[in-house]
Amino acid sequence: MAIHLYKTSTPSTRNGAVDSQVKSNTRNTRNNLIYGQHRCGKGRNARGIITARHRGGGHKRLYRKIDFRRNEKDIYGRIVTIEYDPNRNAYICLIHYGDGEKRYILHPRGAIIGDTIISGTEVPIKMGNALPLTRAAGAVAKLIAKEGKSATLKLPSGEVRLISKNCSATVGQVGNAGVNQKSLGRAGSKCWLGKRPVVRGVVMNPAPIGRKKPATPWGYPALGRRSRKRNKYSDNLILRRRSK
Repeated sequence: MAIHLYKTSTPSTRNGAVDSQVKSNTRNTRNNLIYGQHRCGKGRNARGIITARHRGGGHKRLYRKIDFRRNEKDIYGRIVTIEYDPNRNAYICLIHYGDGEKRYILHPRGAIIGDTIISGTEVPIKMGNALPLTRAAGAVAKLIAKEGKSATLKLPSGEVRLISKNCSATVGQVGNAGVNQKSLGRAGSKCWLGKRPVVRGVVMNPAPIGRKKPATPWGYPALGRRSRKRNKYSDNLILRRRSK
């Protein structure tokens, strides 16, 4: 990922840093993979009350149908385009399979236009290929052990948990790893993404907000409180909780 720093010519470009490689390419793609979506409420419920703060506005989006199952088994596909997707931080790439099928997948880091990929159980361990295996690549899950019907994975958060050995994984790492290095430079660009301004509670009127201990806007402890639902069905699959 190449970060382009703007020349300081206006206040909005003073701290701007954007990606200079991938551009949107929706005009040359398949219509059956792109369709409109209705973004319900933008942080509001059916009564119009804010349930998720700091959301609202934003530019219209077209949804790209992503193939997460990778069920085109043992058929080679070629990467035709690498595109920007407004619905996620990762890039996507259009795949043309040998049987004529066209699908979108998440862009594997390092893959370029013209590379070939394949999914299956007996495929070579190559970046972008999907097979029942997980390999370490930066901030991705690591396969620790396989025993019985389960495999032990270590997630980027430090959590160690069990999954079925029948699950498949994509070799490599999702692209656009440097998205946290981007800086929009101005509030208007943030507004285009549908994100409203965030105001700290300490600078608000303390009458309904001020408390003795750090708390959420709803009165719950803000520091160190576990947010996972109690007695969840998958508790017995977690061998070690994530580190704080």
